[in-house]
Amino acid sequence: MNKFEQRKHTIYELMCDELYVPMKLKEIAILLDIPKTMRGELLEVLDALLAEGKIEVSKKGKYAKARKHVLTGVFESNARGFGFVRPDDGSEDIFIGKDERAGAVHGDCVRVKIVASPEGKRREGKVTEVIAHGKTHVVGTYEASKTFGFVVPDNARFGQDIFVDIGQSMGAVAGHKVVVELTEFGGDGKKPKGRIIEILGHIHDPGTDILAIAKDFELPIEFPEKVLNQAVRVGKPVSAADMAGRLDLRDVQMVTIDGEDAKDLDDAVSLTMEGENYRLGVHIADVSNYVQEHSALDAEALTRGTSVYLVDRVIPMLPHTLSNGICSLNAGEDRLALSCLMLISPKGEVIDYQIAETVIHVDARMSYTSVNKILALGDAKEAARYRSLVPMFQRMEELAARLRKRRKKRGGIDFDFPETKVILDETGFPVEIRPYERNVATDIIEDFMLIANETVAEDNFWQELPFVYRTHEEPDPDRIKKLSAFINNFGYSIHTEGGEMHPKKLQKLLEKIADTPQELLISRLALRSMKQAKYTVDCTGHFGLAAKYYCHFTSPIRRYPDLQIHRIIKDRLRGRMDEKRKEHYEKILPEVAKQSSERERRAEEAERETVKLKKVQYMSKHIGERFIGVISSVTAWGMYVELPDTVEGMVHVTALKDDFYHFIEDSYELVGEVSGRSYKLGQTVEVVVVRTDELMRTIDFELAAL
Repeated sequence: MNKFEQRKHTIYELMCDELYVPMKLKEIAILLDIPKTMRGELLEVLDALLAEGKIEVSKKGKYAKARKHVLTGVFESNARGFGFVRPDDGSEDIFIGKDERAGAVHGDCVRVKIVASPEGKRREGKVTEVIAHGKTHVVGTYEASKTFGFVVPDNARFGQDIFVDIGQSMGAVAGHKVVVELTEFGGDGKKPKGRIIEILGHIHDPGTDILAIAKDFELPIEFPEKVLNQAVRVGKPVSAADMAGRLDLRDVQMVTIDGEDAKDLDDAVSLTMEGENYRLGVHIADVSNYVQEHSALDAEALTRGTSVYLVDRVIPMLPHTLSNGICSLNAGEDRLALSCLMLISPKGEVIDYQIAETVIHVDARMSYTSVNKILALGDAKEAARYRSLVPMFQRMEELAARLRKRRKKRGGIDFDFPETKVILDETGFPVEIRPYERNVATDIIEDFMLIANETVAEDNFWQELPFVYRTHEEPDPDRIKKLSAFINNFGYSIHTEGGEMHPKKLQKLLEKIADTPQELLISRLALRSMKQAKYTVDCTGHFGLAAKYYCHFTSPIRRYPDLQIHRIIKDRLRGRMDEKRKEHYEKILPEVAKQSSERERRAEEAERETVKLKKVQYMSKHIGERFIGVISSVTAWGMYVELPDTVEGMVHVTALKDDFYHFIEDSYELVGEVSGRSYKLGQTVEVVVVRTDELMRTIDFELAAL
């Protein structure tokens, strides 16, 4: 430690002393017996400690240990210039004004100083230092002049065009989507500079727009050759040696039920009766048999974390050789599985179960549409086609209803918001957008997967083994208070007990508002009050499902935590879970859970962005047309309106020309100053499409003239 660092350490230790009181520079110098000739050096030391956030100085010039006013975190920019810092300590985000960024760009690791902490509102701060740049590659559209080029970032949050020397352009021409590597980050009025390292295609080439989003989110597209070769080597047909020691279920009637376009079929279901009880089998592809721990396949799967389902393609966690081949439970072929065989009472309670390594043989590859035709629509032709399976489907419908009833009784919450289905033509242009439809078949599979996940999680909990759980924390009390205050306006109430929230309270609220004009409004606000589910090594329960024990066991082809869980189960079943293996899992699982949660969020954001882009493209062909929609969100700058096909656009407050409108935060409404006219969440309005912006991925509406 040099003399400067030693002095920093001494002064910081002094300020950490309980007896220390804030002092001015002169007082510190006297206390430490530092002569006047060396006070310039003392000031340098104090400035260094200030920059590191270890100390703070008051307006009166008194120095003291920082009171958590300086934090580090990740800067997240907004297209309008301001941003937020997500602190490393997990505390609430900090608002950063447009002029307080200190040159930080989206994704940077920064040091931020808290400048205001208004009661009941988000903290405000200013960036004091960019510690590390989080984003070194940017995706955008190349534009050229005679002597230089520049890249306009697709992600508006990056905020600045990137200068590119002609010699660093890889021969890109105007309109090319490119990946540019940043060589200078700009700041102080200078633009960032970079060099193009990949040309993705022209903006008008089919699929280039989606590829650009995938690249922007840094999703790994291609598999390394080593991984592909390993997938080919391990993806051999099931042999007698593979089946040795496994429970043989090939004579048990079972099916897969998936969407028509699904190719990676990782779960099959079977159902028989034992007296009045149901014997439900949930059979999951034994991916861990082919993806061995520490292999190239395993390392790549962990890096990816999850398969990503974009509107025009799937970016799989595992190569297609495995995900669509030997690991897919294709009908008519022997497959290795890990099965959860549950005996379930008429009340929907699991009274006995077995988890076993099995070999299975799926009888039929069913679709949600086909099973729904048989059970809900009474399609005689479809029923005749699958005559031998119809009795099992009928029992499945019956059991699923019982499981759902039991889950509902304990307080499980069902937010039934439609997901979006986008239909593209051969050029990648959206020709239809509609909500995904839930039906009896999708409900059956959802209910069966949920009960299997719960059963496996509870089994492992009582085995007291290291594990990866899927957890969902209670909502933030402040958000529940806001929700409670808002619903009081409509005569509803929600009570917390000792500051704690039980999911049954929310479930009862949703039941009360069903089929009322306020249903959409209150349901959305209730959903926004919820926290995000994540992977953890601690079994803290799943609030939304009202489940004490929950994990992800049923999709090892497309989710890494499920694959990891299979390995743990098989080590136990095979008697290999000794102290050494326990220590191994205890060491690696926290990072597996953390990284899997991060990769899941990245995938969800990328999926949302591709859908948002296609909605913008779709509505670009409907400029000037009228639509009926529902106000889905209200802010100070306008209101969002959602159409029946799930497309959402904004009516900006400046487009409300008949009056000056004020945003009333407590009631989520815009109220006219003169007329008193109001626009509230859940209100039906007629809008006109006035413009779309692919770069910003926005749709602008105006209220239709009466």
